[in-house]
Amino acid sequence: MTENAEAGANAKTMTIIVTKGSLDWAYPPLILATTAAAMGVDVTLFFTFYGLEILKKKLDLQVTALGNAAMKMPMMGMHMAMPNIVGMLPGVDAGATTMMKNLIKKKGVASIEDLREAAIESDVKIIACQMTLDLFEYKQSDLIDGITIGGAATYMEQALKSDINLFI
Repeated sequence: MTENAEAGANAKTMTIIVTKGSLDWAYPPLILATTAAAMGVDVTLFFTFYGLEILKKKLDLQVTALGNAAMKMPMMGMHMAMPNIVGMLPGVDAGATTMMKNLIKKKGVASIEDLREAAIESDVKIIACQMTLDLFEYKQSDLIDGITIGGAATYMEQALKSDINLFI
């Protein structure tokens, strides 16, 4: 039996491809990565396309209500859904973002900055996609310290030997 089979369901390596850079999409990969790292899993995060927004030194992550039919916010003692058409109105995303940030703070949920720092401190390997940096004309200096710049091959080196590969 392999070491991982003997360990049961606790995989030893995991990779996550991060492609989305909105506030609500920033949480899942960072929470999964830091939790897995705390459980002894070797984690690699590969940030590409809009996911690079999460690695910027100066964060301005927003929530978008448009096309997010599942978005229901706790208000007035119930969960209120926002009709899709409302998401097209100017200022709705800013309002939804403010509401989400207030809810995050009120509930004591860690900030994205705190989760990024926890990931780095937990030795999560963070790779920023070189092709995307070039495509969007970002500089490495635009991004936080403690990360690796690499391409698909850099990610694949980790993914090919990982027990779990996720795409978020």
